[in-house]
Amino acid sequence: MRTDWSSFKARVSNRLSRHFLATPLAWSGKEPMVSLTFDDIPDSAARVGAPMLEEYGARGTFYVSGSLLGQRSDHWRGADADDIIALRADGHEIACHTYSHRLTSDLDAAALAEEIELNRRFLEGLDSSIRLENFAHPYGVASVTRKSQLAGTFRSSRSILPGVNHGNIDLQFLRATPLVNQHLDDAGIECVFDETIKTGGWLIFYSHDVAATPSPYGCTPRLMRRVLDAAVQRKLPIVSVAEALRRADSAEIRAA
Repeated sequence: MRTDWSSFKARVSNRLSRHFLATPLAWSGKEPMVSLTFDDIPDSAARVGAPMLEEYGARGTFYVSGSLLGQRSDHWRGADADDIIALRADGHEIACHTYSHRLTSDLDAAALAEEIELNRRFLEGLDSSIRLENFAHPYGVASVTRKSQLAGTFRSSRSILPGVNHGNIDLQFLRATPLVNQHLDDAGIECVFDETIKTGGWLIFYSHDVAATPSPYGCTPRLMRRVLDAAVQRKLPIVSVAEALRRADSAEIRAA
């Protein structure tokens, strides 16, 4: 159990991280896009969520903690090694959490580097073609001191601070909207998509399990399909985080 002091420290660090831009990027004049991401990952994210994305010709980003694979928690069973291999073969992005799912704010530089390397070796051991380009802060909690370190290793790091990424953004603190039944309804979906169109921004969703009776951190297939349909209706590409960043780079090159 986390102590009151460590919880307080994590909250303060996360709040400060919103204002310290480790990797600033001007997200303007770019094509609006949508990304669906899944954390940890539950087996239903791989076996239900990924096939739903594929129905729409889309691909997602799956942030994996190697130590959680195949493990049962209070809410779901973790995906197994075969799920990771299948996701990669089907064109989805395998991305990085810390190996043991520890908060970056609890780690010094050496410990964070070790966690990342453990995860990298583990996942590349499953499929040598996996390249970890992007990171998500476990529990959505970022660290001011670790953001610069992550910037030297990953193209981006995703938070769980709601909002559309537009204007001057920080690639090491990407905003993300919960694709979670307890936090998102049809009106909320319309609102975030309207903002994405208005700002020409990048809308990232995050979730965990995809189930008829989801955990407090997951979504039903109906809610996920509602998001996918909203993107299609607005003719927005649904791409992985890695692909969104590649498209943003290409837009900058064309504009130069």
